[in-house]
Amino acid sequence: MTAAPLLVPPPASAAPRLRAAVGLDDPAKKEIAMKLVSSAENSSLDWKAQYRYIEDIGDGRGYTAGIIGFCSGTGDMLDLVALYAARAPGNVLAGYLPALRAVDGTDSHAGLDPDYPRDWRTAARDPAFRQAQDDERDRVYFDPAVRRAKADGLRALGQFAYYDAMVMHGEGGDAGFDSIRRRALAGARTPARGGDETAYLDAFLDARVWAMRQEEAHSDTSRVDTAQRVFLREGNLDLRTPLDWKVYGDSYHLG
Repeated sequence: MTAAPLLVPPPASAAPRLRAAVGLDDPAKKEIAMKLVSSAENSSLDWKAQYRYIEDIGDGRGYTAGIIGFCSGTGDMLDLVALYAARAPGNVLAGYLPALRAVDGTDSHAGLDPDYPRDWRTAARDPAFRQAQDDERDRVYFDPAVRRAKADGLRALGQFAYYDAMVMHGEGGDAGFDSIRRRALAGARTPARGGDETAYLDAFLDARVWAMRQEEAHSDTSRVDTAQRVFLREGNLDLRTPLDWKVYGDSYHLG
């Protein structure tokens, strides 16, 4: 009886290597996400310069400020300033908490003018305030968006589409993220449910455009039409660089 030949496995370098898709929570991808949002929110790729940003943009939400557009009229600015006060008692913004509670849900500046914008910019020099902005961005917008997108089987582009929608519209409400997603699901299945990822994202972006057109202040849909939709048509579901896009007619590039 002859011995069977010894089967030697091929070297590891010869075996095919399958690389898992990198999610938006990867630090490099998250940096891309922040620059994309900043191009739409602040017409700049320098998102770290926006900690000090504050103005009333006339959208019915009062003051809009910081790296993700925290608003005095929607509660997220109140939560941010409350967190900052808990971490740094007696800070320059802590005294505005009663006024922020009073104007929540309105576009009023009562109790905030004339010094609140100046004091916000002063607070933005404090690392504790910048960290509070980062943490609230992640807690309220970034982490929930990425978590839900991954559950739907979406890669980095889809995760960004969810994040950007949550930033602009919030999670609930008639034209919020949940409503946008339900509208998309009426016409397409998520990859997690056996659907085609591109077809689903196309439906989601259609629903996002619908939501934006419900408000005059958000009726310019270029952050979808000439940005996210461009990446989708290129088949760039992993949001790989280089990226070229336009928002409000301005051109941007990430190499």
